[in-house]
Amino acid sequence: MHGVQFVTVDNGQTQLRVAVTGSGPLILCVHGWPELWYSWRHQMAHFSARGFTVAAIDVRGYGGSSKPPEISAYALTELAGDAAAVIDALGDGEAILFGHDWGAPIAWNTARLHPSKVRAVAGLSVPYIPTGPTSAVDLWKALYPDKFFYQLYFQEPGVAEAEVSVDVAASLRKIYFGASGDGANRLLAPKIADSTLLDGLIDPDPFPAWMSADDLQVYVDAFEAGGWHGPFNRYRAQGLDADQIGTLQHPGPALTQPTAFVAGELDGVRKFVPGVDLFADPGAACLDFRGTTIVPGAGHWIQQEAPDATNAALAEFVAGL
Repeated sequence: MHGVQFVTVDNGQTQLRVAVTGSGPLILCVHGWPELWYSWRHQMAHFSARGFTVAAIDVRGYGGSSKPPEISAYALTELAGDAAAVIDALGDGEAILFGHDWGAPIAWNTARLHPSKVRAVAGLSVPYIPTGPTSAVDLWKALYPDKFFYQLYFQEPGVAEAEVSVDVAASLRKIYFGASGDGANRLLAPKIADSTLLDGLIDPDPFPAWMSADDLQVYVDAFEAGGWHGPFNRYRAQGLDADQIGTLQHPGPALTQPTAFVAGELDGVRKFVPGVDLFADPGAACLDFRGTTIVPGAGHWIQQEAPDATNAALAEFVAGL
């Protein structure tokens, strides 16, 4: 990307690579699984041209950031601490946060755990559901007792890593296509319990136009170099989130900052809980909720599949602050 510079933010034993462009108030973007800072390229260009410094972090475990091996290093308290450190380093202690996929819970919980550092937060694809004292993994076990669910498949260290590492490029194509609007949510299609992640997924040829071959290669290079252990460890740390955040009385679970939610109409996250539309009331735990944008025809990778609609929704939110 033209005009992007990379800086390293030191958060104790963790070094965070951050892509930065523009000047002005800070917008910090936090990606999800399995992505990089690069998933925010369209938003970085849009908002940097409109008077903002836009920074996109490589979440720990990804890209050019540190990749500690311990599961405990990927608890939400640690990842929110990383975001807070970047805000201190680049934003004079305050920022607007955008988060997508796992980056959304990181952004939501940064707003909860470090409220003075977060001016406002917009979550993409994953609404704010306050972490409770019960591990989300236990919830998935109860909801999917005899069916495949990818987050349960990820729990045993080394298993998912081995599968996706056989052919990183093909794995990423299948995952990205499978969760996109074009891929008809094949990533979450019902499968028997002993299936693997890539069973039944399509390797599209050609890939949809929203991700070029050059775009895909950025991700392939990063995962071939850095591996998958850290990204999968985020899923394994959910029990720690329940222990560390789910039992907190102060700060309380409700967010006080201005908040908004943006997602694709066909995003599979919407149906994680059978029979429940998780996008029906995404502001339930937000005291200053500014609205929801659901983009027709788009899937999970909302800011890449539908950058214009995503930018318009985020720009409206930011303009109202």
